[in-house]
Amino acid sequence: MSVEQIDPSNSDEINQFLNFPLKLYRNSPHWICPLLSDQKKFLQPDSPFFEHADGAWFVVRKDNKIAGRIGAVVNHRYNEFQQEKTGFFGFWECIDDQAVAHELFDVAADYLRQQGMAIMRGPASYSTNEECGLLVEGSDAPPVLMMTYNPEYYIDLIEHYGFVKSMDLLAYRIDKNSVSKRVERGARLLEKRLSITIRPFRKKDFWDEVKRILEIYNTAWSNNWGAVPWTENEFFHLAKTMKTMADFDLVFIAEDGDRPVGFCLALPDVNQALKHIRGRLHPWALLKLLYYSRKINRIRIPMMGVIKEYRNRGIDNIFYHYTINTGIKKGYDTAEMSWILENNIEMNRALIKMGAVPYKRYRFYDYPLTAST
Repeated sequence: MSVEQIDPSNSDEINQFLNFPLKLYRNSPHWICPLLSDQKKFLQPDSPFFEHADGAWFVVRKDNKIAGRIGAVVNHRYNEFQQEKTGFFGFWECIDDQAVAHELFDVAADYLRQQGMAIMRGPASYSTNEECGLLVEGSDAPPVLMMTYNPEYYIDLIEHYGFVKSMDLLAYRIDKNSVSKRVERGARLLEKRLSITIRPFRKKDFWDEVKRILEIYNTAWSNNWGAVPWTENEFFHLAKTMKTMADFDLVFIAEDGDRPVGFCLALPDVNQALKHIRGRLHPWALLKLLYYSRKINRIRIPMMGVIKEYRNRGIDNIFYHYTINTGIKKGYDTAEMSWILENNIEMNRALIKMGAVPYKRYRFYDYPLTAST
């Protein structure tokens, strides 16, 4: 068994790193390969994320074949914001072999110790702003856009190494037939009562709207567990990517007069189309992607935020009402709300009251890197 560090600028090495899951999940009915071209850009040193972070990528070979991969990242912006010394591991994939898993976690832990970190947390690629969490419940259903998937044996591999639970994230599902009519009526009454205007995203003012959403997001999420504010470069890069897949009828902004106080973003679940092309955008795959994109009938609500002084007024319920009803009119019959922190009691209660069902659970794990932690 051997450990090798990957150079992201080396095309052959990074292709091996990215292609490993295609072999690992070749018999999985649920795993969906992300666009490999996007992932390659995500790992490059000129990615906006690495303006405030450092990272290293590794593979473990067994019998001259890649048996696992991992990334180790120090997000300096996160540590400054949270006043921690936490490093993250992500991009972790592994065969069902505890010895291989140990090698991967050891090399990631060694890198993070060298960077002065006290805790190794994950999985996260790279933080709570991107794909994160180990799927611990709900592996019988495919992941929606920008959510993770893994086999059940990953739980044993990570826990046998010595990781302990840090925080759980919940995913809720609701379909057009299970929306509570009482909650719908309540949302309409709340909208009439509040001096708040809910309006759709103005596509013609795209970048100004993105700036408004960034400001709301960084303000609204600042006290959440694991939060790290987006930089403008990061968020603009994300917006540029999402622009190609967004349905702007499903993006809403709440305003009090001229002041933006909340937003809600829903995206068509492009994973329903991506599953047919296995991560590659050659001409035939592009035609398949266009064809299956017309058959998408599910949305994901990945982002919603209301600034502190406007919370507990029901604005989140109004957002859900707008999103679900607009989605139904446009042919989407199912929505996933993800993810929700398990300790966000108010939001979890509101979703259940609405008729949503928790159907997946993702977990962050921590591992101490120093004897005093």
